[in-house]
Amino acid sequence: MGNAKKEWEKELAGWERQMRLERGLSGNTVIAYIHDLTDFVEWLLATFPEVSPRKVAKEHIEGFMVELYERRTAETTQARMLSALRTFFAYEVDCEVVESPPTEFIPNPKCPRSLPDTLSLQEIDAMISTIDLSLPTGHRDRAVLEMLYSCGLRVSELTSLRLGDIFWKDGFVRVLGKGRKQRVVPISGEALHQLRLHLECRAQYATSASGDTIFINYRTGRALTRMTIFNIVERAARSAGIDKNISPHTLRHSFATHLLEGGADIRQVQEMLGHENIMTTEIYTHLDTRHLQGVVESLPMGKE
Repeated sequence: MGNAKKEWEKELAGWERQMRLERGLSGNTVIAYIHDLTDFVEWLLATFPEVSPRKVAKEHIEGFMVELYERRTAETTQARMLSALRTFFAYEVDCEVVESPPTEFIPNPKCPRSLPDTLSLQEIDAMISTIDLSLPTGHRDRAVLEMLYSCGLRVSELTSLRLGDIFWKDGFVRVLGKGRKQRVVPISGEALHQLRLHLECRAQYATSASGDTIFINYRTGRALTRMTIFNIVERAARSAGIDKNISPHTLRHSFATHLLEGGADIRQVQEMLGHENIMTTEIYTHLDTRHLQGVVESLPMGKE
């Protein structure tokens, strides 16, 4: 094994520990970052076998970005991989392996910013009404939809909810978001009602493996997986006859859009969604503008 490869393995291992322990990034984020850096290192060592982390230059990063372009890699993937490289070399600067990051003056790929699909209140009600409450999973699945929408939760936040995270009298839920950051968001009365009904049913199939996890598999008693949540949402959308690209995140998008349409301040929406950067929340202002434009178009201005 060459010296450069050994150095890369050592630095990547240290970087992975730092992301998991010090920064508290989610397992999925760490896996994605390591995957992207491994792709870069494999390309680099195949092209420049002697280039260790301390010898990487701007030209090497630019060459890799050209390689991604020639592979016809999606712009969003290129941007994610460049983000991983920036994060890694920021770590290398902190560890005094390099003096300055070679990614410093490399521009981000221009990614088209598309507006996500949203659901109307009528469509959300239609999805919820398709849930068969006579099934063992009925009240659980209805509570899942209510929580995803009325609290604006990510899938990972929903699956990690514990019994102690619900403040019944105050009407709030404690959420563990990205980077293990906690936030408290209000929960609607209807969502609380459905949650109570679910917990009554949950007691019948909970096992020692369930612990205090709220949403569990009624066969195994273990926490619901992300895929199960996706299936619940997709099945409800299909049963409601909704012909849109629907995922659990669509309910979160819809929650934010409806808040803005109802007059909520964008900073309030940012806090409720747990967005670290206000720019992430600002996409919903475009959705809100589109809604307002439709309202204006429907006004009888200039009509006699």
